[in-house]
Amino acid sequence: MVALPESTPLMAKRIAFGQAVIVFVGAAIHGAEEGVVTHPIHVASSTALGALASVLAMLIPYPWLAYCKARKTCRLYVENASERLNIYVEGLTAQNKQAAADLLSQAKFLSVTGAKHLQTIKDTRGGMACEKPQIRKLNAGENLQDIEILMKGVEIALDSCPSFPVSMIDEGIKQALLDMKEKIGLKLQNAKCLAPFDATSAPEAKDGESYVLAPKIGGTTQADLPAYFFLYCLELLSRELPVGQNPECNSENTNKTDTRDVTSKRDQEKANLRKTWDCSTIKLPNMERWTLATKCSLSMGFAVLFGLIFNKENGYWAGLIIATSFVTERQATFTVANARGQGTAIGSVYGILCCFIFQRFVDLRFLSLLPWIIFTGFLRHSRMYGQAGGISAVIGALLILGRKNYGPPNEFATARLVEACIGLICFIMAEILLQSARAATLAKTEFAGSLRALRDCIDDAFQLCAGQKSALSSSIPALRRKHQEVKSRINNLEKFIAAAESEPNFWFLPFYGACYRKLLVSLRKMECLLLFVAIEIGTLSQVSDRLQVLINNYLLPLGEEVGFSLKCIEELVSMNSLALLERGVQKISISHDDTELGKSSPSADEVFRTLSLDEEEVENSISQHSKEEADGIEKREGAQELKSRLILRIYSLEFCISSLIKETREIEKQVKELITRENPESQFSTKEGSPGGG
Repeated sequence: MVALPESTPLMAKRIAFGQAVIVFVGAAIHGAEEGVVTHPIHVASSTALGALASVLAMLIPYPWLAYCKARKTCRLYVENASERLNIYVEGLTAQNKQAAADLLSQAKFLSVTGAKHLQTIKDTRGGMACEKPQIRKLNAGENLQDIEILMKGVEIALDSCPSFPVSMIDEGIKQALLDMKEKIGLKLQNAKCLAPFDATSAPEAKDGESYVLAPKIGGTTQADLPAYFFLYCLELLSRELPVGQNPECNSENTNKTDTRDVTSKRDQEKANLRKTWDCSTIKLPNMERWTLATKCSLSMGFAVLFGLIFNKENGYWAGLIIATSFVTERQATFTVANARGQGTAIGSVYGILCCFIFQRFVDLRFLSLLPWIIFTGFLRHSRMYGQAGGISAVIGALLILGRKNYGPPNEFATARLVEACIGLICFIMAEILLQSARAATLAKTEFAGSLRALRDCIDDAFQLCAGQKSALSSSIPALRRKHQEVKSRINNLEKFIAAAESEPNFWFLPFYGACYRKLLVSLRKMECLLLFVAIEIGTLSQVSDRLQVLINNYLLPLGEEVGFSLKCIEELVSMNSLALLERGVQKISISHDDTELGKSSPSADEVFRTLSLDEEEVENSISQHSKEEADGIEKREGAQELKSRLILRIYSLEFCISSLIKETREIEKQVKELITRENPESQFSTKEGSPGGG
């Protein structure tokens, strides 16, 4: 009953579990002597006292509100983004590849810190809504998330530059980069207050700035495309263009769109208000919630039962060690149980030592908790113990140092350690029975799901220009939602990979984490580039019918090729048995008409050669078409600034499509190695000496 409701916060459920264990075990130990009413009231009042202490700790010596924390973290992120931008610009103008590589490594390290800042802002949004409801209007973190996507695009562009110095970067471009860096820095300062970018407060663009950032196309080569994409991302940062939305061609259309957006938002708010009071919107628990509730019930029930059987006086601790540490998402079962056991042990040992030291001054024992709480704060953020081990270490010492009249501390610590082990065994058994899939299996399944979601998003991105222009504004938000699904799946994949790397293999094949880590890098790059493809296609398809024909006749088939390649990889990854894998390989080869008559199962190189796109041919073809279109735009009459921006978008689109193809080939290479390692006896194996073999 406690675990089923979806709206109840996890912390409230943990407290309810702990209350239930204390009340039930107390009644089982002492019976009617404990008091049918007084005992629960005593437990509830003790919990309320602890909650009050938490509130006081937040307010003293000064208020530490979620709003203050979010504002501070936002400032830290803006400073981080500004520092990364300076490094990126310095890296693009570097004079040798080693200097650029050093700067890029420094920026990647800072990007990890920036991602942590964004996650902190996201975690504090719930508390901000409770403290200051008007903060909801500021959409804290959403604008910063758009900035992060553009910064990732800049990082991908710099990482893709084949040589340094970049040939297209002349003195004019360097000066323009410095001006753009200053302009973007001022706009980032406006984001420190958690408010959206305000175009009226931003400095005006200099005349000819956009033209300088889009150099003439005469000597453009394939090696210059990353630099063009770099400049394109800077332009988006400077123009306050929300990622995933398409800019309108003129201010009149923009005003109309803004009016429609305001009206649609109001209608949406009214609809949400009606849904709030509509009883039909109440959702019944799904299978996932039933599984969680059953797992909680079985693990806690058997832990309390066996704990009372083993030692009736200390039967609390078998259930409490589980009740205070439940999580809703999948976790590494054995790793978490090991961390809790070790945390309980070291906390108990620390408590016994402090009891021995303060045996003459019993009332001063609580002072020894202060340094221990600080120390375990570091344990909570360590890889070795994590949050589960750190909390267990705190509780282990607290229970020994904070109790009176319970006998010798060493005997109590021993009894509690045994009870904790009983509870952890029940926890592991419940996890195995109800969630028997290994983390390695879940990682493989989630990888296939990520490929499927990525393929759907690619299809929608390349089909964006095929629809009517009037439906474009509604298509991009739908694409943004699918992009969020891709991002969510990739995040889940990363969690499963981390869990699989930390779990024991037992009698199963070892988990090849290095392959999955490389696959994760490629998936994240493709997920980031897809948004830029959508922006560029959506913009170029509205400019002229000639560009519309180019996209329809040339770019859409490329998108279909990439999507089909990902589909074939997904089918191979999803096959569980060796026989299915070999039959699937034959089926895919036959579908490409690449298997010879009478030939047995093909090798991995032959199969993936049918899936891979000819990278050199595709790049030459893309480059030829993009140069033709850029030449045509350059010769037309019109504003030079508009033509420069269109040229910049054409070359940026060329870079994004080429990068998608490269990452698809990289995924094929890693999947080939992964399948070869997992099926060494299969005829589906790489030829000796073949490139990319396992």
